[in-house]
Amino acid sequence: MTRLSVNINKIATLRNARGANHPDVLKAALDIQAFGADGITVHPRPDERHIRYADVYAIKPIITTEFNIEGNCSEQKFVDLVLAVKPEQVTLVPDALDQLTSDHGWDTVKHRDYLQEMIAVFKAAGIRVSIFVDPNVKMVEGAAETGTDRIELYTEGYARQFRDNPEAAVAPYVKAALAAQQFGLGINAGHDLDMHNLKYFRQQVPGLDEVSIGHALISDALYLGLENTIQLYKRQLM
Repeated sequence: MTRLSVNINKIATLRNARGANHPDVLKAALDIQAFGADGITVHPRPDERHIRYADVYAIKPIITTEFNIEGNCSEQKFVDLVLAVKPEQVTLVPDALDQLTSDHGWDTVKHRDYLQEMIAVFKAAGIRVSIFVDPNVKMVEGAAETGTDRIELYTEGYARQFRDNPEAAVAPYVKAALAAQQFGLGINAGHDLDMHNLKYFRQQVPGLDEVSIGHALISDALYLGLENTIQLYKRQLM
């Protein structure tokens, strides 16, 4: 079964809105783990507008499930954080410093040498590496040359087109996943996956190891409850 990693950035956003510790991000990570999630994902940004660097240090020792840290490795502070915390997985995302949310994958051809260098740093520390890529076979082929363990397919395009034409929406992801399998790469996916489009994506995309979902899942939890929502999402992955 494809694993579900829950991104808890939105819980941190809510906490930061009032400046105190409610909701408690650490308790949320423990609860999400207890409710059946297969992993916890965080994406600390330089301005710490949601997950703070201190949160990342505090979460790792209290959870037993997989910990995935996303971010831009061009920031030395981020690199130092990951090497100090040693999560099971680091996902490298080419975000600009002031970017609202991730909106594109790496150009793995243009940035191949840089990615090779950075990926080697994390792998030397025993950390599995995934890199964010668009569903483009050429980018997947380039990813294979970087030494990464996995790719994370950027799924906003799929989500945007899904309601009008599911088959067309998923087609480039199937091609990208097949290419990834040929090169021995693991396959993750994330961005705008939700309870409506997740099951079809999982059924159509071969070799899908893991999905990382935050915004949609936390939004659904406002109406359905967090434990129930996690279980509903996991059912979409069976």
